[in-house]
Amino acid sequence: MERKAEIPKELLDRLAGQPLLAAMTEFNQLKNLYRQGWLRRGIPREQCESVADHIFGMTWLAWLLMDAGLTEDVDRERVLRMVLAHEVGEIYAGDMIPADGVEASEKQRLERESALRVVGKLAGGEEILALWEEFEAGQTPEARLVRQLDRLEMAFQAAQYRAGGAQGTGEFFESARRSITDEGLLALLTEIEGV
Repeated sequence: MERKAEIPKELLDRLAGQPLLAAMTEFNQLKNLYRQGWLRRGIPREQCESVADHIFGMTWLAWLLMDAGLTEDVDRERVLRMVLAHEVGEIYAGDMIPADGVEASEKQRLERESALRVVGKLAGGEEILALWEEFEAGQTPEARLVRQLDRLEMAFQAAQYRAGGAQGTGEFFESARRSITDEGLLALLTEIEGV
């Protein structure tokens, strides 16, 4: 996994008695973790979206779509919290993509260990872990929506890269189309593809 920077062990050691600060330092690592799918398609590192950039885009997408009534009836706060929590497993596990050839169960195990390493030290960390697990399971209306927004935000990013001259973005639109089932979100995906 390529990262812009690692979390200095000395810093985490100094913060060991301050779980909130330690966790924030770890959450901030998502700003320094490149999205591997884009790097592997030739997006230059200096233009590559980070995992935190992805979360930021998803947060706005969720907010705007819920405000516009373009999503099913869901718990708004739960959706926004889940968006923020859904990548916590990548802090130490990294951004694994299908091309890495990691078995789904192994990816799940590594990401859960990563999530626990971060939120396990926090009072209330079990809520963050529960939201991450709910997203991973994809069984609730909120989790199904967030999983679709995850793919829709990826399509938005693909459209941006394509507009900048990137090649090979079609597979990202295809992936989104396979994952999005909501008719309104599919219509929005079609609009994004046409941009």
